[in-house]
Amino acid sequence: MNGYIALFESIKGKDSFSVVFPDFPGCISAGDTYEEAVAMAHEALSAHIALMKEDGDKIPNPRTLKQIKETWQDWKEWKDNYNFLIGSVAYLPLKSPAKRVNVMIDEALLSKIDSVTNNRSAFLSEAAKQMFVR
Repeated sequence: MNGYIALFESIKGKDSFSVVFPDFPGCISAGDTYEEAVAMAHEALSAHIALMKEDGDKIPNPRTLKQIKETWQDWKEWKDNYNFLIGSVAYLPLKSPAKRVNVMIDEALLSKIDSVTNNRSAFLSEAAKQMFVR
């Protein structure tokens, strides 16, 4: 599995969403749109895991949806009472040391990147993060 299961609850009458993580009790987030809720869910998960690591807590392995349905004590309540979407949210560390790597990239694509930034590394890092946030 590439990430942790997140439940995106649709707020009745609004476009906004709240988010909970069955693997992380107390880790919640929200957004005014689904896209914002996804981005905020990544931030919430990263911050929650960072705090757990700081406290020396064990980070749980991601459970599958089947495992959550079978073992999460709140599953029946959610299934019966909430209008929600199920998604997977990747854990992206808040900040970690940079590592130099050699990357091969199409020359025309590199030219396009250079036309919009003077920092290739930051551009490619941000683009890669956005791929995981979708």
